[in-house]
Amino acid sequence: MYRYKLTIEYDGTPFFGWQRQKNLPTIQQFIEEAVQPLTKDLVTIQGAGRTDTGVHALGQVAHFDTDKHLKPFRIQECINAHLANQSISILNVEEVPLTFNARFNAIERRYIYKIINRRAKLSLDNNRAWKITKNIDINLMNSAAQLLKGKHDFSTFRAAGCQSLSPIKTLNNITIERVDDLILIKLFAKSFLYHQVRNIVGSLIKVGTGEWSIDYFHNIFKMCDRKLGAMTAPSHGLYFWNVIYDPKEL
Repeated sequence: MYRYKLTIEYDGTPFFGWQRQKNLPTIQQFIEEAVQPLTKDLVTIQGAGRTDTGVHALGQVAHFDTDKHLKPFRIQECINAHLANQSISILNVEEVPLTFNARFNAIERRYIYKIINRRAKLSLDNNRAWKITKNIDINLMNSAAQLLKGKHDFSTFRAAGCQSLSPIKTLNNITIERVDDLILIKLFAKSFLYHQVRNIVGSLIKVGTGEWSIDYFHNIFKMCDRKLGAMTAPSHGLYFWNVIYDPKEL
């Protein structure tokens, strides 16, 4: 048996998320079907993270097993050929040990949330960023964001339906940067709760627009009640950036 690691880019707009679903188009489904002509069997692709409907990826990671020893370049070319009409691209393929697992061996997952702060409609970034017309102060947002770093109960930013056994997570880092009207929020953690990133962004925007003070943001965070949090930021601004692994696992 052989195991192959895929690095994947996709525009999530036309898909109902990563995970295969009955009668709905998903990224996992299309990649599994694209691998089949090579393996002659329908393999299961194991992803590092399950992105929601409309969420994009710059460096999603997945793996699959097959009893055929194939050249990584051939796998990449074959999958991309079968995905020619889909907004999915395999950026890299590597043969890895059978002990490697795209999901369970991840030591850090990184997300980017993209905001365009202007009044004019989005042309190039339509369905790829959240447009906000109110003036945003990223210095205020950065000050509030630093309160989230470290190990905390993130119940305020945990969506209903989250299947995680605990709301306790460790946010390794969060940064917010701006270039002209583009704002990028970057979050780093081993794992995240369901909608955690988008819920954090929604509340930080309240601070950035002056609707909430930093103290108010801190208080609602500590109260661990999702009802106190702001709206969930739209899915189309979120990107699964990349995944970090211990080099020894590869």
